[in-house]
Amino acid sequence: IAVIFPGVGYHADKPLLYYSKKLAAQAGYELFEVAYSHFPMVDKKSAASMNAAFTLARAQAEDALRDVDFAKYGKVLFLTKSIGTIAAADYAAAHGLKTDFVFYTPLAQTFRFPAQNAVAFHGTADPWADTPTVKGLCEEQNVPLHLYAGANHSLETGNVSADLETLRDVMRKTEDFIKGVSCG
Repeated sequence: IAVIFPGVGYHADKPLLYYSKKLAAQAGYELFEVAYSHFPMVDKKSAASMNAAFTLARAQAEDALRDVDFAKYGKVLFLTKSIGTIAAADYAAAHGLKTDFVFYTPLAQTFRFPAQNAVAFHGTADPWADTPTVKGLCEEQNVPLHLYAGANHSLETGNVSADLETLRDVMRKTEDFIKGVSCG
């Protein structure tokens, strides 16, 4: 099973998650999407605001996944974005799941939980996560990190041609990761 944990404003039909879902389905994964609702405005400079958003995302993920029997799946893959990286990592830890993770633009709080087998993607102009911090945390947990110069929290720079090349590169690396852990 591949479970998609979106970001607050980055739903599962935006490019990173849209194409990674297709790659997972192509590799034989059954897809399950977690959806969030009723998020308040999130202030990245406010720990209380960030914690409230995480708590809400985590509670909604718990509710959405309540009836999923992970034991019946040979492989569990979490495709995650932004706040969804934290919710997914916490969920896996709380439920003792052996999970493979794709972290698109992880936040520092993601790494409070063990990242078993993961790959991460980060833009160096991401206002939500400091590059040296993310880099250090990925190194501590042996998570391969792919950096994109000048890219923001959506891994975009504003140059459409460059952004399409970035998306192509991210999806190639995502596909390689999925193939490496694929169930068949």
